[in-house]
Amino acid sequence: MVLSLSFINGFQKVISDKIYSFWGHVRVQQIEPFRVSMAEERPIFRNDSAEGLIRQHPGVRHLQTFATRSAILKTAETLEGVLFKGVGPEYAFASIESFRLRGRWPRPADSSYVSEVMLSEHLARQLRRDTGQQVMVYFIQPGEEKPRTRKLTICGIYRTGIDVYDRTYVIGDIGLIRRLNNWDNRMIGGYELLLQDPEQALPISDDIYASLPAGWTSKTMEEIYPEIFDWLNLQDANKYILLTVMAIVAMINLITCLLIMVLERTRMIGLLKAVGAGEGLIRKLFLIQGSFISLTGVIAGLVIGLGISLIQLKTGFIKLDEEAYYMRTAPVEIIWWQVGLVCLGTFLLSLLLLLLPALISKRINVVKAIQFR
Repeated sequence: MVLSLSFINGFQKVISDKIYSFWGHVRVQQIEPFRVSMAEERPIFRNDSAEGLIRQHPGVRHLQTFATRSAILKTAETLEGVLFKGVGPEYAFASIESFRLRGRWPRPADSSYVSEVMLSEHLARQLRRDTGQQVMVYFIQPGEEKPRTRKLTICGIYRTGIDVYDRTYVIGDIGLIRRLNNWDNRMIGGYELLLQDPEQALPISDDIYASLPAGWTSKTMEEIYPEIFDWLNLQDANKYILLTVMAIVAMINLITCLLIMVLERTRMIGLLKAVGAGEGLIRKLFLIQGSFISLTGVIAGLVIGLGISLIQLKTGFIKLDEEAYYMRTAPVEIIWWQVGLVCLGTFLLSLLLLLLPALISKRINVVKAIQFR
């Protein structure tokens, strides 16, 4: 049970943290009811009063701007369709530092733009390019026959482990998107909000929405990518089913153990009753002995479960298929109150089952028990 909880909690945390790190916890942008999650945004003008209100919210840790633009990466050998994510100088690259494999993150300029781009490991492999090399980027312009072309230098390589991100996104300067779209210097695609507590994303999003200008909206990542978070929430159902099955198996094993213990002590029970021992004393003997067995099992299970979890946390010796699980090693997240609840619940359930020998001992006939072989 301890191992199951540790691995399922770790899996949920790692996936959600990757999404939050890449896109923030809440996104503020223009209202577009029919827009899909991975598409260009309609631009909005930066609003100083709205930014000030968002930053003053106690639950908001950081505010950053972004914009996206469809593009095609081309080399002599191949080409790849991508979504170019432009970020500003205030972008919190520290939150996605764990994704960086080599090189460095782009350095967006306050004015104009820098000709740098960060590719995913997948795209770099497909294009046969690495840090320091250049790649041609084609931006399709609505109403124009020819795409606009930019030669950008690959400043770094990243990997999130989430296949849909690694195949789709490249990261560069928001100034380039402004130049391509003929935007004003204050125009952006939207804001990303990093929060103090991800669990409070929905109420914070509702609070912020009330103070936004007309035509703007705020959405949590759960609302933007419901399919991913529904899949993660489904793991809770798997967790409860798994724990229930383990509890049932443990109960059956414990009941079997107690029945054997009663049968082995039938003659002893008969002798105790013959010399005047009451049902309460006999029940107490079995409760003490059974409690010792249960406590030993709980402690042993706790030590083994936590031991394997901590070893995995330090070494990562259990490997996973990254394409299927979005990570290379099995993640571990030990939530101590869950561990304590499992241990306490298991022990209390064992004590409840210890009443079984007492009920059986009541039915034992003294004469037959003494003759029992």
